[in-house]
This record gives sequence, structure tokens and C-alpha cells, in this order.
Amino acid sequence: MSDTAILSPETMPDVRGKLTQNAPLAKLVWFKAGGTADWLFEPADVDDLCAFVGALDTSVPLMPLGLGSNLIVRDGGVPGVTIRLGKSFAKIENRGDNTLDCGAGAHGVLIASTARDNGIAGLEFLRGIPGTLGGFVRMNGGAYGRETADVLVDCDVVLRDGSLATLPVAELGYTYRHSQLPEGAVVVGARLKGKAGDPEDIGAEMERIAQAREDSQPVRTKTGGSTFKNPPDEKAWQLVDAAGCRGMMRGGAQVSEKHTNFLINTGDATSADIEQLGEDVRAKVRENSGIELEWEIQRVGRK
Repeated sequence: MSDTAILSPETMPDVRGKLTQNAPLAKLVWFKAGGTADWLFEPADVDDLCAFVGALDTSVPLMPLGLGSNLIVRDGGVPGVTIRLGKSFAKIENRGDNTLDCGAGAHGVLIASTARDNGIAGLEFLRGIPGTLGGFVRMNGGAYGRETADVLVDCDVVLRDGSLATLPVAELGYTYRHSQLPEGAVVVGARLKGKAGDPEDIGAEMERIAQAREDSQPVRTKTGGSTFKNPPDEKAWQLVDAAGCRGMMRGGAQVSEKHTNFLINTGDATSADIEQLGEDVRAKVRENSGIELEWEIQRVGRK
């Protein structure tokens, strides 16, 4: 069965949320570039998502979309269904025992702030990651010396057959910026555990992280966050800088002058410009140091 037949409006499952065909994605990602989603589904709640996924042909690709901060959506658009979790997936509750129960749509800054307000230390680093919990869980998101694997207890996921499962952290196979979540699984919630702390001290650490990020990163530009993973015992930005890539351009895309592990859209860059600039940087670093940089930014869709 072809994608077109599977994804015709007549064959799409009924939903209570919002289902949009050929939905522009550029406005939903930080780079502000890229094509459309064949279909964009914004479920009303977990039950709506489970029913939809369970009724959808299993050959249809699914792509969860959070804040779109660590993502290049290619210009040819994203096949299948892109799933965006809204406000009903952004709730955060204090479960006691220094544990927060968070929806996958909750922003890192809100999780960190809620932890502070409840005297829970150890989650301050989430203040420094632009994104939502679902992305942190999937990518083992981290910053400032800590990562999701350090604080995650377990997570709730909707599996490709539409069932809801809870997976403990030990089953996620976490490594640096990587997890072994089941193929097609959509994270909908998770429990994060810290330790008892003083709200004033927690707030001070969050301020320090926010200021460090402001000082060192091009946070007020159209960017995608850290572009490449740090190789063992190396810093990606130093390798990029040493290869002479600071400020390098392709079309409207540029290697940030402020932090060389960030690519920015200076105005009218296509996703192809951004991705190819990244490949240009990888080639120069390989030539200069012999090190093969790995992408940290996810690149999705048709070229």
C-alpha cells in the first residue's frame, strides 16, 4: 500500500484532537526553515494518541516534535505523521520523595522552576536545555555536567501498536545523547527524581546556568542548539574552530561567531543550506584533525 493511499483523509483514524494535512513546520522549529508535514496530529490527550496510533497502518512513519530546537526539517517535508504534544501533555506534579511527574510536553525551564519551588535539587541543568521532556528522554539530553539518565526514574510511552507502557531507565540503554527507545515509540510522560535542596540555592544555580548560556551561546538567533556531539576527550566547538570554520557560510546559513558548535539561519537559509554547511564543517574538521564529528542535531524528512 502506498503512502498516499494510507494517508488519504478518508483512511485517517477519527480523532478528538487536531489533524492537519500538509502542515508547514518551519514556524515550529528553531531554525525557521524546512518543508511541511504530510500530516500533523495534535492529540487531545493520551487516550486520543493511543487510539490514533493503534488504528494507523504500521507502515506509516511517526515523528514526535517537541520545541523543534534540535532539529533540521528538510525542505522536502516529513513523510507520514508528525505528532506534536500540546498543553494537556505539559503538566508537572510533585509526587513526593523529591520526584516530579512530568508530561512530555513540559519545557525544561518549567521543570527546573517547579523543582526549585518544591525544594528539589539536581534538576537545575534542565534550565539550560531548550526543549521539552519528550526530547530529553529520547536523546538523553544534558548540559552543564548532567544528563537525563542521571535523574530519570521511568517514562511512559505510546508504542507503535497503540498500547501504553512504562519503561524504567535501566531499559532505555542510555549512552551519550542516545537511547534505545522502541522504534516508533512516543514519549508522553516521565518521573524525574532529585534530592532535597534549598530553593534559594537551587534558584541561584539556575540563574548561573541561564547566564552562562546567554554569555556563550547565540540564544537570540535562529539556531538549532549544539550541532555536533563532543567526541571522547574533545570539545566539538574547539575542533570546529581549529579547522577555521568560525563564521563560515553557505547560502543563508552560518557557523556562529559566538559559539562554533552552533549553526544559525541568518535570514533566508534553506534547510539544505544548513545541513550542507554542517557537512562542510565535518569535512574541514576531518581534514584538519582526522576526527569524524557526529551530528547531534536530528535531520528528518525528504531532501
